[in-house]
Amino acid sequence: MTMRGGVIFAFLVLMGCGDISVNHRALDEAALPQVNHANMIWVAGGSFQMGASKNDMEALPREKPRHLVEVSGFFMDAHEVTNAQFAEFVEASGYVTVAERSVETPEGVFDPGSMVFESPQDVFGLRDHGQWWRWRESASWRHPEGPGSTWKNRTEHPVVHVAYEDAVAYATWRKCRLPTEAEWEYAATSGGREFRYPWGNVSPSIGKSKCNIWDGVFPTLNLATDGHVGTSPVMTYPPSLLRFWDLGGNVWELCEDWYAPGTYALAGNGGALSNPIGPSESYDPLEPDVPKKVMRGGSYLCNEGYCSSYRVTARMPVAFDTGTSHIGFRCVRTPDVESED
Repeated sequence: MTMRGGVIFAFLVLMGCGDISVNHRALDEAALPQVNHANMIWVAGGSFQMGASKNDMEALPREKPRHLVEVSGFFMDAHEVTNAQFAEFVEASGYVTVAERSVETPEGVFDPGSMVFESPQDVFGLRDHGQWWRWRESASWRHPEGPGSTWKNRTEHPVVHVAYEDAVAYATWRKCRLPTEAEWEYAATSGGREFRYPWGNVSPSIGKSKCNIWDGVFPTLNLATDGHVGTSPVMTYPPSLLRFWDLGGNVWELCEDWYAPGTYALAGNGGALSNPIGPSESYDPLEPDVPKKVMRGGSYLCNEGYCSSYRVTARMPVAFDTGTSHIGFRCVRTPDVESED
């Protein structure tokens, strides 16, 4: 990452950027989505054990302890929001994403841009993410890799370079919202089943490709045995039992909850939590001054040797005003009155 890129990215994370008032006014006046804009699946409410078991050696402490949760029924997008869907929203509303706005820092005003993954030839350990992330001017959902790239030749790929604010704006336009962590995990386990992955309990390295992840040695060698190096079209791989696609891999999915590593430890004393919405504020001890949301599901950059976050219990923090080339989302909707029979 260049010095300029580092300055921009750091300030973006801390301060946000752009004037959102115009975007909010545009949403109020925007045309509604077309009738066939999205396909949502009903998930009947129920209870389940949320989080990883204490003996799960892959799970991080922030995924534990397991605790009983009850969720009410909800509708959820069958797949991640695509470029085509997001383009319809932008066309109807005139919305401008965070990545498309100029970045104001103490060092001056910089052109819009976002963080793009770039596979290095070599790395020195895996702690310094700056070895494979690059700030690229003009990178946005319209230009996923920056100048010369376009969403138009990947209309059915998940939209990326969306920050939390952008995802909420789109969801609001559709009269939806982002899922809570509990709703997301309940759907990913096909209604609370004892699944390690959205497709069941078989490792993605066994048998036919089950999701879009990193096949090889991260971050220097991707064999692309699943057919893709970057994002893949939604619905490329087999769906879950509830007919959801891409709940593991492809792109991370933003959730509504604020992030805190000890959320589950404060979950209660054995009684079921009803429709939990996470902590009232964010706290990440590694960056205590940066408000963060939770994202779920892993991405095309995950693999067993680096970050197996396509597991259903995996949870990751992300700065609420930051988007990258591997973050997307899907929507949920709670009906006013709905029978679960």
